[in-house]
Amino acid sequence: MSDLLQQLKKRRLALGLKQSDMMRRVGISRQQYQRLEAKGNPRLDTLTLIAKGLNSEIMLIPKEKLGAVLAVLESTDNELPQQSPGTAKVTKTLSDDPWQDLLGDDQ
Repeated sequence: MSDLLQQLKKRRLALGLKQSDMMRRVGISRQQYQRLEAKGNPRLDTLTLIAKGLNSEIMLIPKEKLGAVLAVLESTDNELPQQSPGTAKVTKTLSDDPWQDLLGDDQ
């Protein structure tokens, strides 16, 4: 759970938000949010609400795909493979189809 709580804090700070800003964004007081971020065990609906307030999505990632997902998240757009112009094959990007090859069965 502490990994998740650290991710929430990291995302909030990346957006330049204070804990008190969460009240305006999701309707949670600074004290409630501070308690949650420090040692909380949020319900799924609360976690979903907070994720929306942080312009984020909650996603379950299979352990065997975690490395690939982290690599994509840590890369910049310039590092992602680009398709050369005029190529007939159309490749879906992860943002077009976030479930692509999730189970390793796409061809």
